[in-house]
Amino acid sequence: MIQDEKLNIKNQIEEKITKLKDDILKLVELTKPISPDCAIGRVSRMDAINNKSINEASLRQRRTQLKALEYASNHVNDADFGKCLICGREIPLGRIMLMPESKKCVTCASR
Repeated sequence: MIQDEKLNIKNQIEEKITKLKDDILKLVELTKPISPDCAIGRVSRMDAINNKSINEASLRQRRTQLKALEYASNHVNDADFGKCLICGREIPLGRIMLMPESKKCVTCASR
């Protein structure tokens, strides 16, 4: 992988990190506890609790992705960056651009 490609990947990662941090801030607001004395109906309260649960799952997923992207950002200049952990072959540039946190090629990831 040439240096220009690594620079493009690094920029892509930074953009994704910025977007994820914004998403995480919004999700933290949406997952605040629902007050029992809140003046909403029983059905609306059930919907609010269900939505909170969905937002909590989304928040966990985004935090996991953020950690993976930060790791990728810190290791983009490593010699083994962009190589599959399983088979050792180069991960296609298109896959890295879409999923820079990916550590496996498509073949190994689908197994």
